[in-house]
Amino acid sequence: MAERTPLMSAIVPGRNEEWFGRTVEDLLTNLSKDSEVIAVCDASWPDPPLKDDPRLTVLHFNTPAGQRKAVNLGYRVSRAKYICKLDAHSAIDKDFDVKMAAPYENGTLGVDVTSIPRMYNLYVYDWECQTCHRFKTYQGGKPTECPKCKGTEFDKSVVWSPRKSRRTDFARFDSELHFQYWPRYEKRPETQTDIADVMSSVGACFFMRRDRFRKLGCLDEGHGSWGQFGTEVSCKSWLSGGRQVVNKTTWFSHYFRVNKAGFPYPISGNDQERARIYSRKFWRNGEWKLQARPLSWLVQKFWPVDGWTDADLDALPKG
Repeated sequence: MAERTPLMSAIVPGRNEEWFGRTVEDLLTNLSKDSEVIAVCDASWPDPPLKDDPRLTVLHFNTPAGQRKAVNLGYRVSRAKYICKLDAHSAIDKDFDVKMAAPYENGTLGVDVTSIPRMYNLYVYDWECQTCHRFKTYQGGKPTECPKCKGTEFDKSVVWSPRKSRRTDFARFDSELHFQYWPRYEKRPETQTDIADVMSSVGACFFMRRDRFRKLGCLDEGHGSWGQFGTEVSCKSWLSGGRQVVNKTTWFSHYFRVNKAGFPYPISGNDQERARIYSRKFWRNGEWKLQARPLSWLVQKFWPVDGWTDADLDALPKG
């Protein structure tokens, strides 16, 4: 009997990631039985260890591969119809895979479309005073002293819940190709549908057909390990001749490391700026061999775009 093709592979890259295990557990709980998880452990093993599951494949590299290469390697292991990249500090809606795949399966979306789910901020934990248990503070860096009892012992009290008041549907990039939130855009009439065109995203989660990811050349490792994820995926999706949309019928929730919480990948400001310089040169100059539309086309499609002036647009190549 032929092995059944999974509906979706959730590819989860992580390095020194504290919430890796909780993310994988959340995915296996909320994905349908037809989908799988590919956990890519980049030069570190999750602590606590990942639990065995027939729907879980674990890849491990002794030498750091970087987040882009980790996603590309996870894709090569996948045999699913669709792939979804997720950060290793995320939670998802029940039957997330089925809801993301539904517009493709019923013909609402074509094969050349990338989807972004609705995003909520993820409330992962509080720091709780272990002396009086009367003081908690919202995630971030560890407190040094309890304001109620002056205690100095704090432990993490796990919450793991989406913050429904902190929602993101639409994002953009500015003329420097920096990611920016775009709440004003959702007031336009063209956004008032469950599935709507979106210029860019934070890059923590994207969904598409697996064969589409291959045709787009996977992720461009020339950008470096990390940075400009959302800009790269959106430019490839739109400038190839396709689309990128937000699917508001489902969601994922993402942990943002606020208040000096620390970052597991060793990323310097120079690394981030190199990714931005590469991205600006690459997309402005039309250096992608699969590019069918100029960057100016994308900006004009969503015009007016905050962070862009007429002069910025006029400076872009039109051919």
